[in-house]
Amino acid sequence: MEEEKCKPKKYMSYLPIIQIVVAVLLVISILLQQRGGGLGGAFGGSDGGSFGAKRGLQQKLHYATIVLAILFVGLALLNLVI
Repeated sequence: MEEEKCKPKKYMSYLPIIQIVVAVLLVISILLQQRGGGLGGAFGGSDGGSFGAKRGLQQKLHYATIVLAILFVGLALLNLVI
């Protein structure tokens, strides 16, 4: 019975892999958000120079960054607890 408690759970081996994937996606989403440049500036487009509201793909990327950051922190805390 004591051996069962010491045996690692199957999902514990996948947790670091998932955390690495989320971290890489988070870094990519942050790097795509250039201040004022928009997505066009990230790929060599012209800089609009305006700091208006986020629209379209930029807004989706902004929300995806927030979700990925929350998911990363949650996975890090889960990794500490387990």
